[in-house]
Amino acid sequence: MTLQIQNLGRRVGKQWIVRHLNLQVDNSECVALVGPSGCGKSSTLRLIAGLDSVSEGEIILDQANVTHAPATQRAVGMVFQSYALLPHLSVKANLDLGLRVRGVRASERQQRIQAILDLVQLQDRSEVLPAQLSGGQRQRVALARALLRDPDVYLLDEPMSNLDAQLREELRPELRRLVLDRHKPVIYVTHDQHEAMAIADRIAVLHSGRIQQVATPADLYHRPETLFIAKFIGRPQINCFKPKDGAICAVRPESLFFANEGLPCKLISREWLGSSQLLYLDSPHGSLRLSCSTTMEIPETVHVSWHSSDEHHFDATTGRRLT
Repeated sequence: MTLQIQNLGRRVGKQWIVRHLNLQVDNSECVALVGPSGCGKSSTLRLIAGLDSVSEGEIILDQANVTHAPATQRAVGMVFQSYALLPHLSVKANLDLGLRVRGVRASERQQRIQAILDLVQLQDRSEVLPAQLSGGQRQRVALARALLRDPDVYLLDEPMSNLDAQLREELRPELRRLVLDRHKPVIYVTHDQHEAMAIADRIAVLHSGRIQQVATPADLYHRPETLFIAKFIGRPQINCFKPKDGAICAVRPESLFFANEGLPCKLISREWLGSSQLLYLDSPHGSLRLSCSTTMEIPETVHVSWHSSDEHHFDATTGRRLT
């Protein structure tokens, strides 16, 4: 099972929401869509699901062209940010509704619902209303509803954005296991780059409705194709030096180190990050960020350096990678 997006675009009036999108998601692969708000992440999912009309390009699912097929004829399982559960129905009734609409027999519905509740570990909550569930439990119900359809592709639109940070971290491996064990393509939209790197096999970075780069988390971090991606991926943000000879040099905070001879800097402030600390430094090249151990005593004035192999160079005009 493979999902292919070929030169996909959607225009509203004179404005292109997304354009020239090309992406392939293979069987048992999770691709995350990341980017700033309004870049076209959720719009891309809506096009694949058939909820919005396509202005150009094609959507190929398992070698079938579904570009203009209605949403009801696409084998797509979608999980929304808002869970989209009916508040007056129990967990079991929420799951049962979709199966009844599709004409599944009562005995089969009961069997499938029980199996999926066991899978998401909610077998003892089947008769309660959504309001009586925790945020994590409501998200599991929404995921269970998508799994029940046994679709050809899973589309997850910021499914954990309403959960607190600790719960998101706890659910990440479980969510990945539940979905990828179905051996189908998965597209996962998130604004959280850490979440994307933890869950996805590859990440597609969108900016202004276009895909800037598709790569593994490691390649995206260590070899960003544009200055925008270098700044967007990675926290704390990459250091960018002033343009010189038409190029911008950038270095990750963890690549900077203290040296007897190097760039003179003044310590402005620091942030404690548990096992490390982030230093904010003032240098002749502007503000810099340096990540180091919390056990280090930092004087007010320091000298910092880095290895040339850790430098990233970008065209100062286009932002494209040079080396």
